[in-house]
Amino acid sequence: MELHQLAYFVAVAEEGNFTRAAERLHVAQPGVSAQVKRLERELGQELLDRSGRTVRLTDVGAAALPHARAALEAVRGVREAVEELAGLVRGQVAIGAVTSAGPVGLPDLLAGFHGRYPAVEITLSEANSDVMLAALREGRLDLAVVGLATGPPPGIATQVLLDEPFLAVTAPTGPLAGRTAVGLPELSEVPLMALPKGTGLRTALDAAFAREGLTPRIAFEAADPNVLVQLAMRGLGVAVVPASLARYHEADLRIVDIAGAGLRGVLALAWRTEGPLSPAARALIAFARAAYPS
Repeated sequence: MELHQLAYFVAVAEEGNFTRAAERLHVAQPGVSAQVKRLERELGQELLDRSGRTVRLTDVGAAALPHARAALEAVRGVREAVEELAGLVRGQVAIGAVTSAGPVGLPDLLAGFHGRYPAVEITLSEANSDVMLAALREGRLDLAVVGLATGPPPGIATQVLLDEPFLAVTAPTGPLAGRTAVGLPELSEVPLMALPKGTGLRTALDAAFAREGLTPRIAFEAADPNVLVQLAMRGLGVAVVPASLARYHEADLRIVDIAGAGLRGVLALAWRTEGPLSPAARALIAFARAAYPS
Protein backbone atom coordinates (compact mmCIF):
# COMPACT_ATOMS: atom_id res chain seq x y z
CA MET A 1 0.00 0.00 0.00
CA GLU A 2 1.46 3.33 -1.08
CA LEU A 3 0.47 6.87 -0.13
CA HIS A 4 -0.30 7.95 -3.67
CA GLN A 5 -2.74 5.04 -3.97
CA LEU A 6 -4.60 6.34 -0.92
CA ALA A 7 -4.58 9.85 -2.37
CA TYR A 8 -6.03 8.59 -5.66
CA PHE A 9 -8.72 6.59 -3.84
CA VAL A 10 -9.75 9.59 -1.72
CA ALA A 11 -9.87 11.87 -4.77
CA VAL A 12 -12.07 9.46 -6.74
CA ALA A 13 -14.36 8.97 -3.76
CA GLU A 14 -14.76 12.72 -3.30
CA GLU A 15 -15.16 13.53 -7.00
CA GLY A 16 -17.30 10.49 -7.87
CA ASN A 17 -15.47 10.27 -11.17
CA PHE A 18 -12.04 9.03 -12.30
CA THR A 19 -11.58 11.76 -14.88
CA ARG A 20 -12.32 14.61 -12.46
CA ALA A 21 -10.08 12.98 -9.86
CA ALA A 22 -7.24 12.79 -12.39
CA GLU A 23 -7.69 16.46 -13.27
CA ARG A 24 -7.64 17.41 -9.61
CA LEU A 25 -4.46 15.42 -9.06
CA HIS A 26 -2.84 16.57 -12.33
CA VAL A 27 -2.16 13.02 -13.47
CA ALA A 28 -3.42 10.85 -16.35
CA GLN A 29 -6.77 9.15 -15.80
CA PRO A 30 -5.51 5.62 -16.67
CA GLY A 31 -2.86 5.96 -13.98
CA VAL A 32 -5.48 6.80 -11.35
CA SER A 33 -7.63 3.83 -12.35
CA ALA A 34 -4.67 1.45 -12.37
CA GLN A 35 -3.40 2.52 -8.94
CA VAL A 36 -6.83 2.26 -7.32
CA LYS A 37 -7.19 -1.26 -8.76
CA ARG A 38 -3.77 -2.18 -7.35
CA LEU A 39 -4.92 -0.94 -3.95
CA GLU A 40 -8.09 -3.04 -4.19
CA ARG A 41 -6.09 -6.13 -5.15
CA GLU A 42 -3.79 -5.63 -2.17
CA LEU A 43 -6.75 -5.28 0.19
CA GLY A 44 -8.67 -8.11 -1.47
CA GLN A 45 -11.84 -6.04 -1.62
CA GLU A 46 -13.47 -3.62 -4.05
CA LEU A 47 -13.53 -0.08 -2.69
CA LEU A 48 -15.47 1.53 -5.53
CA ASP A 49 -18.62 0.56 -7.39
CA ARG A 50 -17.99 1.38 -11.05
CA SER A 51 -21.28 -0.04 -12.41
CA GLY A 52 -23.15 3.26 -12.70
CA ARG A 53 -22.45 6.59 -14.42
CA THR A 54 -21.12 7.88 -11.11
CA VAL A 55 -18.45 6.03 -9.17
CA ARG A 56 -19.72 5.21 -5.68
CA LEU A 57 -18.15 3.77 -2.56
CA THR A 58 -18.83 0.19 -1.66
CA ASP A 59 -19.51 -0.62 1.98
CA VAL A 60 -15.86 -1.58 2.33
CA GLY A 61 -14.80 1.64 0.61
CA ALA A 62 -16.99 3.73 2.92
CA ALA A 63 -15.35 2.07 5.93
CA ALA A 64 -11.85 2.58 4.52
CA LEU A 65 -12.24 6.23 3.43
CA PRO A 66 -11.89 7.88 6.89
CA HIS A 67 -8.73 5.89 7.57
CA ALA A 68 -7.26 6.82 4.20
CA ARG A 69 -7.95 10.50 4.89
CA ALA A 70 -6.40 10.19 8.36
CA ALA A 71 -3.26 8.60 6.92
CA LEU A 72 -2.85 11.40 4.37
CA GLU A 73 -3.44 14.01 7.09
CA ALA A 74 -0.77 12.39 9.27
CA VAL A 75 1.71 12.58 6.41
CA ARG A 76 0.88 16.25 5.91
CA GLY A 77 1.53 16.79 9.62
CA VAL A 78 4.97 15.20 9.32
CA ARG A 79 5.78 17.35 6.30
CA GLU A 80 4.65 20.53 8.05
CA ALA A 81 6.74 19.71 11.13
CA VAL A 82 9.83 19.24 8.98
CA GLU A 83 9.13 22.40 7.01
CA GLU A 84 8.64 24.33 10.24
CA LEU A 85 11.99 23.18 11.58
CA ALA A 86 13.64 24.17 8.30
CA GLY A 87 11.98 27.56 8.59
CA LEU A 88 13.44 28.04 12.06
CA VAL A 89 16.93 27.43 10.74
CA ARG A 90 16.48 30.35 8.37
CA GLY A 91 14.12 32.37 10.56
CA GLN A 92 14.10 35.84 12.03
CA VAL A 93 12.15 37.17 14.99
CA ALA A 94 11.56 40.73 16.14
CA ILE A 95 10.91 41.59 19.79
CA GLY A 96 9.93 44.91 21.30
CA ALA A 97 10.03 46.05 24.92
CA VAL A 98 9.24 49.11 26.97
CA THR A 99 12.18 50.72 28.73
CA SER A 100 10.76 49.71 32.10
CA ALA A 101 10.79 45.98 31.23
CA GLY A 102 13.88 45.31 33.38
CA PRO A 103 12.06 43.43 36.18
CA VAL A 104 10.83 40.68 33.84
CA GLY A 105 14.33 39.43 32.90
CA LEU A 106 14.10 39.85 29.14
CA PRO A 107 17.84 39.17 28.56
CA ASP A 108 17.43 35.74 30.16
CA LEU A 109 14.49 35.00 27.85
CA LEU A 110 16.48 35.98 24.76
CA ALA A 111 19.50 33.95 25.86
CA GLY A 112 17.32 30.89 26.46
CA PHE A 113 15.63 31.20 23.08
CA HIS A 114 18.98 31.66 21.34
CA GLY A 115 20.31 28.57 23.09
CA ARG A 116 17.45 26.47 21.75
CA TYR A 117 17.35 28.03 18.27
CA PRO A 118 20.89 29.32 17.68
CA ALA A 119 20.42 29.99 13.96
CA VAL A 120 17.41 32.27 14.39
CA GLU A 121 18.26 35.94 14.02
CA ILE A 122 16.83 37.97 16.93
CA THR A 123 16.27 41.73 16.89
CA LEU A 124 15.22 43.83 19.90
CA SER A 125 13.89 47.37 19.91
CA GLU A 126 12.46 49.72 22.53
CA ALA A 127 9.43 51.96 22.13
CA ASN A 128 6.31 53.12 23.92
CA SER A 129 3.54 50.58 24.35
CA ASP A 130 1.17 52.16 21.83
CA VAL A 131 3.85 52.09 19.15
CA MET A 132 4.65 48.43 19.80
CA LEU A 133 1.01 47.36 19.84
CA ALA A 134 0.59 48.96 16.43
CA ALA A 135 3.74 47.19 15.22
CA LEU A 136 2.37 43.86 16.43
CA ARG A 137 -0.90 44.34 14.57
CA GLU A 138 0.99 45.27 11.40
CA GLY A 139 3.35 42.29 11.66
CA ARG A 140 6.50 44.38 12.19
CA LEU A 141 7.00 42.80 15.62
CA ASP A 142 6.43 39.17 16.57
CA LEU A 143 6.34 39.67 20.36
CA ALA A 144 6.51 42.61 22.74
CA VAL A 145 6.67 43.39 26.43
CA VAL A 146 4.22 46.26 26.89
CA GLY A 147 2.69 48.26 29.69
CA LEU A 148 -1.09 48.13 29.86
CA ALA A 149 -3.53 50.51 31.48
CA THR A 150 -6.59 48.64 30.18
CA GLY A 151 -7.26 45.35 28.41
CA PRO A 152 -5.47 44.55 25.15
CA PRO A 153 -6.81 46.01 21.89
CA PRO A 154 -8.58 43.81 19.32
CA GLY A 155 -6.33 41.31 17.58
CA ILE A 156 -3.81 41.23 20.42
CA ALA A 157 -3.45 38.53 23.09
CA THR A 158 -1.50 39.08 26.29
CA GLN A 159 -0.03 37.24 29.24
CA VAL A 160 0.55 39.30 32.39
CA LEU A 161 4.13 39.22 33.68
CA LEU A 162 3.99 41.82 36.45
CA ASP A 163 1.12 43.62 38.17
CA GLU A 164 2.00 46.12 40.90
CA PRO A 165 0.82 49.48 42.25
CA PHE A 166 2.32 52.83 41.34
CA LEU A 167 3.78 54.91 44.16
CA ALA A 168 4.90 58.49 44.46
CA VAL A 169 8.53 59.12 45.46
CA THR A 170 10.26 62.33 46.45
CA ALA A 171 13.50 63.51 48.03
CA PRO A 172 13.73 63.53 51.87
CA THR A 173 13.23 67.30 51.73
CA GLY A 174 11.11 67.34 48.56
CA PRO A 175 7.40 68.00 48.04
CA LEU A 176 5.10 65.79 50.17
CA ALA A 177 8.13 64.27 51.94
CA GLY A 178 6.32 64.35 55.25
CA ARG A 179 3.30 62.42 54.02
CA THR A 180 2.67 58.66 53.94
CA ALA A 181 -0.27 58.89 51.53
CA VAL A 182 -1.84 61.55 49.32
CA GLY A 183 -4.90 61.78 47.11
CA LEU A 184 -4.93 62.94 43.54
CA PRO A 185 -6.08 66.49 44.41
CA GLU A 186 -2.93 67.00 46.48
CA LEU A 187 -0.78 65.29 43.87
CA SER A 188 -2.12 67.66 41.20
CA GLU A 189 -0.62 70.63 43.08
CA VAL A 190 3.02 69.50 42.87
CA PRO A 191 5.37 69.09 39.88
CA LEU A 192 5.31 65.48 38.70
CA MET A 193 7.75 63.25 36.85
CA ALA A 194 6.15 60.59 34.67
CA LEU A 195 6.69 58.40 31.64
CA PRO A 196 5.68 59.98 28.30
CA LYS A 197 2.30 59.67 26.64
CA GLY A 198 1.77 56.32 24.92
CA THR A 199 3.10 54.32 27.85
CA GLY A 200 0.90 52.22 30.10
CA LEU A 201 1.87 54.17 33.22
CA ARG A 202 1.11 57.54 31.66
CA THR A 203 -2.20 56.36 30.22
CA ALA A 204 -3.28 55.07 33.63
CA LEU A 205 -2.10 58.26 35.37
CA ASP A 206 -3.88 60.61 32.96
CA ALA A 207 -7.08 58.53 33.14
CA ALA A 208 -7.06 58.59 36.94
CA PHE A 209 -6.70 62.37 37.04
CA ALA A 210 -9.37 62.80 34.35
CA ARG A 211 -11.86 60.76 36.39
CA GLU A 212 -11.39 63.28 39.21
CA GLY A 213 -11.69 66.25 36.84
CA LEU A 214 -8.05 67.13 37.47
CA THR A 215 -5.01 67.80 35.31
CA PRO A 216 -1.57 66.63 36.49
CA ARG A 217 1.33 69.07 36.45
CA ILE A 218 3.82 67.04 34.43
CA ALA A 219 7.12 68.88 34.84
CA PHE A 220 9.47 66.15 33.55
CA GLU A 221 9.00 63.23 31.19
CA ALA A 222 11.46 60.37 30.66
CA ALA A 223 11.10 56.99 28.99
CA ASP A 224 13.30 55.35 31.64
CA PRO A 225 11.69 55.19 35.11
CA ASN A 226 15.16 55.23 36.67
CA VAL A 227 15.65 58.74 35.31
CA LEU A 228 12.42 59.79 37.01
CA VAL A 229 13.77 58.47 40.30
CA GLN A 230 17.04 60.37 39.83
CA LEU A 231 15.12 63.58 39.19
CA ALA A 232 13.04 63.04 42.33
CA MET A 233 16.19 62.40 44.39
CA ARG A 234 17.41 65.87 43.44
CA GLY A 235 14.30 67.53 44.82
CA LEU A 236 12.80 68.53 41.49
CA GLY A 237 9.36 67.15 42.22
CA VAL A 238 7.46 63.92 42.76
CA ALA A 239 7.96 60.88 40.51
CA VAL A 240 5.23 58.30 39.91
CA VAL A 241 6.93 54.92 39.45
CA PRO A 242 6.23 51.19 39.89
CA ALA A 243 6.35 49.93 43.48
CA SER A 244 9.31 47.60 42.86
CA LEU A 245 11.46 50.51 41.66
CA ALA A 246 10.37 52.74 44.54
CA ARG A 247 11.23 50.05 47.12
CA TYR A 248 14.63 49.52 45.51
CA HIS A 249 15.53 53.17 46.19
CA GLU A 250 13.69 53.60 49.50
CA ALA A 251 16.93 54.34 51.38
CA ASP A 252 17.35 57.55 49.36
CA LEU A 253 13.74 58.61 48.92
CA ARG A 254 10.47 59.10 50.72
CA ILE A 255 7.72 56.79 49.46
CA VAL A 256 4.16 58.11 49.41
CA ASP A 257 1.11 55.94 48.69
CA ILE A 258 -1.39 57.32 46.18
CA ALA A 259 -4.71 56.83 47.96
CA GLY A 260 -7.91 55.82 46.23
CA ALA A 261 -6.65 56.09 42.64
CA GLY A 262 -6.25 52.38 41.96
CA LEU A 263 -3.13 53.08 39.93
CA ARG A 264 -1.42 49.85 38.93
CA GLY A 265 1.31 49.00 36.49
CA VAL A 266 0.89 45.92 34.32
CA LEU A 267 3.69 44.53 32.16
CA ALA A 268 2.56 41.87 29.73
CA LEU A 269 3.73 39.76 26.85
CA ALA A 270 1.74 40.69 23.76
CA TRP A 271 1.38 39.04 20.37
CA ARG A 272 -1.10 39.25 17.53
CA THR A 273 -3.86 36.70 17.11
CA GLU A 274 -4.70 37.47 13.47
CA GLY A 275 -2.63 37.18 10.31
CA PRO A 276 0.16 34.78 9.34
CA LEU A 277 3.06 33.97 11.66
CA SER A 278 6.39 32.49 10.63
CA PRO A 279 7.57 29.24 12.24
CA ALA A 280 10.23 31.24 14.10
CA ALA A 281 7.62 33.66 15.45
CA ARG A 282 5.38 30.82 16.62
CA ALA A 283 8.36 29.22 18.36
CA LEU A 284 9.28 32.50 20.06
CA ILE A 285 5.75 33.08 21.35
CA ALA A 286 5.50 29.52 22.67
CA PHE A 287 8.93 29.73 24.28
CA ALA A 288 8.17 33.07 25.96
CA ARG A 289 4.79 31.95 27.27
CA ALA A 290 6.38 28.82 28.76
CA ALA A 291 9.18 30.88 30.30
CA TYR A 292 6.70 33.17 32.04
CA PRO A 293 3.94 30.97 33.51
CA SER A 294 0.70 32.88 33.95
